[in-house]
Amino acid sequence: MIREIDHRNDAEAKKIQRIQRPAYLVEAELMGFEGIPQLKESVLEIQNSGETFLGYFEQELLKGFISYKKENNTIDIHRLVVDPGHFRKGIGRELLASLTKAFEGMEFIVSTGKANKPAKNLYTSFGFTESEDFEVAPGIFCTILKK
Repeated sequence: MIREIDHRNDAEAKKIQRIQRPAYLVEAELMGFEGIPQLKESVLEIQNSGETFLGYFEQELLKGFISYKKENNTIDIHRLVVDPGHFRKGIGRELLASLTKAFEGMEFIVSTGKANKPAKNLYTSFGFTESEDFEVAPGIFCTILKK
């Protein structure tokens, strides 16, 4: 079941943080870069992010989430996170499908680590195309994808 998460709620923000840290550690390993901001993000920073969060729940347990900001005619995806214990179960795909369906016809933008092939493959399977790479630290690159 996919539903909106009230990330301003302390308990909900803690659930987001509990999943996001180990998930971003996996991306950090893929990128060879431990400076991903979400690895050190506090509960308060999650609560004040200004993003909208949609969670994937199984029996009321959060297994993954996607967050975004709607800016004019563009959906800017900020996070797509799956609990590493539930990788390869289609959760990320379901979250992305739900978001793209809800905002069908709008433009989408997202960035991910250039070395994060699983994420890039997921986005391209939804029609996203690689737009540009940018350097986040010396020798560490992210890729912007657009749809």
